[in-house]
Amino acid sequence: MSRISSLAFLFVAATFAASPAALLAQSAPIARVPGSMSEDLVEFTNSPAPPGYEKDLAAKIRERLKAYSPQTDSLGDVIVTIGSGEPESLLVAPMDEAGFVISGITDDGYLRVQRLPQGRELPPIFQELYAAQPVVIQKPDGKWISGVVAGLSVHLQTGRIDPPSASDLENFYVDIGATSRADVRRSGVDILSPLAIERYVGNLNGRAAAAAGIGDRFGDVALVELLRELDPSKLKGTLTVAFVVQQWAGSRGLQRILDRFHPREMVYVGRLTAGGTIAGMQTVHRAPRRDLGGGVLLGLAETGEALTGFSSEIEKLGEENKISVVADFSGPVISPSYLPVPPLPGRFAHLGIATSWPSTPAETIDTSDLAKLVQLLHAYAEGAPQSAGSAPLFIHSNGGFAPREKANAQDALADLIRTYGVSGHEEAVRDAVKRHLPDWAKPETDDAGNLILHLGEAAGKKPSILVVAHTDEIGFEVESIAADGRLQVKWLGGGELSFFAGHPALVHSSDGVAHDAVMELPNGWDQTDFAWPKPSAETPAAIRVDVGARSTDEAAKMGIHAGDWVTIPKAYRALFGTRANGRSFDDRVGCAALIGAVWALGQNLKDRDVTFAWSTREEIGLVGAGALAKRLAAEHRAPDYVFAVDTFVSSDSPLESQRFADAPLGSGFVIRAVDNSNIVPHGLVERLVAMANQNKIPVQYGVTGGGNDGSAFTRYGSIDVALGWPLRNAHSPAEVIDTRDFDSLTRIITVIASSW
Repeated sequence: MSRISSLAFLFVAATFAASPAALLAQSAPIARVPGSMSEDLVEFTNSPAPPGYEKDLAAKIRERLKAYSPQTDSLGDVIVTIGSGEPESLLVAPMDEAGFVISGITDDGYLRVQRLPQGRELPPIFQELYAAQPVVIQKPDGKWISGVVAGLSVHLQTGRIDPPSASDLENFYVDIGATSRADVRRSGVDILSPLAIERYVGNLNGRAAAAAGIGDRFGDVALVELLRELDPSKLKGTLTVAFVVQQWAGSRGLQRILDRFHPREMVYVGRLTAGGTIAGMQTVHRAPRRDLGGGVLLGLAETGEALTGFSSEIEKLGEENKISVVADFSGPVISPSYLPVPPLPGRFAHLGIATSWPSTPAETIDTSDLAKLVQLLHAYAEGAPQSAGSAPLFIHSNGGFAPREKANAQDALADLIRTYGVSGHEEAVRDAVKRHLPDWAKPETDDAGNLILHLGEAAGKKPSILVVAHTDEIGFEVESIAADGRLQVKWLGGGELSFFAGHPALVHSSDGVAHDAVMELPNGWDQTDFAWPKPSAETPAAIRVDVGARSTDEAAKMGIHAGDWVTIPKAYRALFGTRANGRSFDDRVGCAALIGAVWALGQNLKDRDVTFAWSTREEIGLVGAGALAKRLAAEHRAPDYVFAVDTFVSSDSPLESQRFADAPLGSGFVIRAVDNSNIVPHGLVERLVAMANQNKIPVQYGVTGGGNDGSAFTRYGSIDVALGWPLRNAHSPAEVIDTRDFDSLTRIITVIASSW
């Protein structure tokens, strides 16, 4: 005998500009279960829960369901029981997600990890998608701290044979900013601390939601929403709802529930997984592929035959409620174990919804599918036909700039990091630089978009000096929009595709809106023999971005067109001690250092001829600097010296060879004595070292990869003395600096401007 129930909640058409209050509204909520389905989806997904570490998520579920007096068993399963007598039915959803646990700490402060689950099927590139990504680690006191996973810097790989593979867990190093084992202990992190990738829950065109772990949360959201709307008086018999732990690690929570309750009938609500068979012939080694928006999926160990028994009843229930229920293969919900596993009830069904890019940071669900799943569960529980509904969605905001009375270089840096601006789209960064300059500074913008500020006047034989840093960051540009609404994009600047594909993205349209998106993985990504494409200038790798549009016209209605640009969501994250993480330290550190030097020098710089320039489009060929150099030369004002301030891509990482670029973080600014575009005369290196020592400024020098803006001036007679600061994991989401190096860089620029 099946249960049948009802769901009625309102779809809100969400846009980036709408208010959170409007987007989280819901029709006629039952007060005893607070919140809404959209809030649950965001909060539950934003609660990392590797197997055995589901405590935070369980607490949120218990808080939602406190009116039902939920119980927690010895493993951590959360259980709600309603009604009494026969029939006895069980609804189950898993709480955990695939993740990692800290398994070791190196002498120099890196964390080593072991994957959880250790053996269960996951996409072959699962751990590779953690490389060069921000992560969070939970301390024993329950607080989470930021870290990053090390990744190879693209500038240092030229000519390197067999660099470390990110798919090998032996090359998985976590950096929390510590420099020693003792630092790690002081941070509170220890062996057995759980680790998960940092979350960003994206709203794709009001239609889909995307985030790491969302495929492990929709079942929890559905069951909480069911209990929110359920009328217990309509139940017949006993309904037990269980949120189980360690599903990815041996299905231990589920086994505990089955041994305790011995239900006659059970519905498992969670992702469909790899491992089933098609028509009894072929074992499937990847998760099912289904288009989003198709309704509810019914997971079967074998497919190809007509549905019978309880599965056919579920299918009929869908028909009665006008809900599409489609059967597809899925692995067993209980993994093989050391001991015999408890049997599933004879009346068993596995319900789920389609997920794109399953078990990746770009995992995506359609919220209409989630609404239909809840509707079907309601029909099952209450035994009455239900009207269809839809799920309210949500938006995100990174916050705005708060002006301060006094200048603070690190405040400027944090603000610049939060400001988006890829090559050729740097207006917001330029505005942020101007905002942080003192009121007396009156910079000008030239035809190339460079921001230029001149201080002092030429006096006698004093040299003319130009200090330059670039405002752009790497990203992508929309080339075209396909008939299915996907965006075809190309690189703006160089990077490693695996650090961006399979992760959240933002599409910046010309109307100033940033649209949540995901950067799709290449074809074959979930096959065991997958290899990342090796693009060339003639055959660039195809890179697609999904914004939730399903046609070219729909993308246009969102305001998205060819020429728009794409980044990843980013933030300034403080790490342990003096370290910090943020995408676009290259070259926002340089920009902020120039700002700090302007404040330090003041407006009355005497007997000097100093120009500060914030240049454009460096990442695509020194375009802004080249235009400035050409113009100044034509005006017979080419500077005597150019101090180009940019990243010193450092090999200070366990993944890199220390053969060159060996400039440790925290040891001071760096003289880029040799890079791919310039060689600084050795006498000037010695002069600069002496100047730094005289002013007690920590200094390093060395050889690195990449080029610098100053090299655009050398053809016109200027001498390029390139400066930098050591940066780990360059051109990736996991860039790491030591703020002491930023401070020393600001100080040396100030000294150069006033006394070179």
